[in-house]
Amino acid sequence: MEETFVLGMLVEHRPGVLQKVSSMFRRRGFNIESISVGPTEQKDLARMTITIEEDEATARQLAKQTQKIIDVLAVKILNPEHLVARELALVKLRVPDSKTRTDITNYVNVFRSRIVDMSPESIIVEITGTPDKIDAFLSLAQDFGVIEVSRTGITALERGLSTIKGQNKEK
Repeated sequence: MEETFVLGMLVEHRPGVLQKVSSMFRRRGFNIESISVGPTEQKDLARMTITIEEDEATARQLAKQTQKIIDVLAVKILNPEHLVARELALVKLRVPDSKTRTDITNYVNVFRSRIVDMSPESIIVEITGTPDKIDAFLSLAQDFGVIEVSRTGITALERGLSTIKGQNKEK
């Protein structure tokens, strides 16, 4: 049975690492639902968060295979019960009239998001939260006319003192 798994990784922060990791998934015929990468508290390391929809055995196998990539220092399937996960989305909506502008503003307030750009015919909304929250906003926003959506993908950390650093492989 497929479920969502979030893999946290520490990788070398240098060109080509993202390509190596994504190519490993591609070569094995697996889809990445979302991926986010950015520098960590150590300037020579990056944190990669990959979300996949697979069964547990496959997720564990993918984590093991990813761990074998030379530039990957640590991989951990993050515990969903102790996960803090967020995603950012920018949503451009059509605004044909002032009533629509008011209605969108009301939705923006309910979802604790914010308007980051406004023109006479469109509004861009920034919304941060769980993927479910963003999906709910997008579902309601369809009535207004979604022009474009840009989503970052999930970034996540486990609560408490648990880290992926303890998962380091020997070099």
